[in-house]
Amino acid sequence: MTLSSCRRIVIKIGSALLVDRASGLKKAWLDAMCEDIAALTAKGTEVLVVSSGAIAMGRTVLDIGAGALRLEESQAAAAVGQIALARAWSEGLSRHDIVAGQILLTLGDTEERRRYLNARATISQLMRLKAVPVINENDTVATSEIRYGDNDRLAARVATMVGADLLVLLSDIDGLYTAPPHLDPKAEFLPVVQAITPEIEAMAGGAASELSRGGMRTKIDAGKIATSAGCAMIIASGKVDHPLRAIVDGARHSWFAPSSKPVTAWKTWIAGKLAPAGRLTIDDGAERALMSGKSLLPAGVRAVDGDFARGDTIAVMSLDGREIARGLSSYDGQEARLISGKKSADIEAILGYSGRAAMVHRDDMVMTAARKAKAKKESADA
Repeated sequence: MTLSSCRRIVIKIGSALLVDRASGLKKAWLDAMCEDIAALTAKGTEVLVVSSGAIAMGRTVLDIGAGALRLEESQAAAAVGQIALARAWSEGLSRHDIVAGQILLTLGDTEERRRYLNARATISQLMRLKAVPVINENDTVATSEIRYGDNDRLAARVATMVGADLLVLLSDIDGLYTAPPHLDPKAEFLPVVQAITPEIEAMAGGAASELSRGGMRTKIDAGKIATSAGCAMIIASGKVDHPLRAIVDGARHSWFAPSSKPVTAWKTWIAGKLAPAGRLTIDDGAERALMSGKSLLPAGVRAVDGDFARGDTIAVMSLDGREIARGLSSYDGQEARLISGKKSADIEAILGYSGRAAMVHRDDMVMTAARKAKAKKESADA
């Protein structure tokens, strides 16, 4: 797969690429990026941009000094920076006769099903009208409790939302290494990642710059969301001018292969939720049942954590603390505690009504790909 052969691409741009801490917007770099985008759209590729930089631009305009910002300072900087960022993208793309449309999302816009569908409809309409959506988290209202916290995972959610073929994460590192290369000179570069296994997850490091909230950890999280939905992912350096052209010309980057069996749109939404409302810890027998494609019955549940409602997304955990799956709970947290460890036939006597036999039905559940692959490997080694 090449960039020009893709039907739809989501490009995530890190703050440090777009904004200089002292001087503000890197206009020459942005102009080069807009030229790259124009080259893709001219070939019929639909492009969406997830652009960081609002807070970084705002703090430069407001002359807020270096160091960590208080919440209200971040929100004020975002309010100023979002205007500047939108104007910069609009002006840059308009030079190529491309209209930009701004979309500001909060965590709830992708976590709540109705708002998710509304956001998808708006973005889809912009693309039908040949506009380039420029998307960012709405940092003016987001708090630490209700935010993505980074645009890598936001970009992955957007990519799955619109059915993109490819997600490109541009940052200050050119791909995935076996260890953080700035800390370990012996770290090896990985050009191709066929599946995001626990070993791949263990290679992730922390944030790499002052302007970035994310690091390789969030990029791997983004890869899990994207690839499970059948969307390939690239991690590449954006430090050079024309970074998309550089990828086409063979610049170093890591390619994450999409799943050969992507989940449905319904399950993609479930799998991509970033904040499960609760957790169910299950025994080994229930874990084996889930791995074979069965639903989760109350009998296999050993612990229930969280105050969740029926229909909320919950994480399913193994006894040793691994996340096995995510799914929609058939019961609220209080009811789940009452029937955990009990037979399905006893539900009516315990709750006073006849509920679903499964705590989480298989149609409303998504297995975590990396865990599934690990289970298969352990079974083969046994």
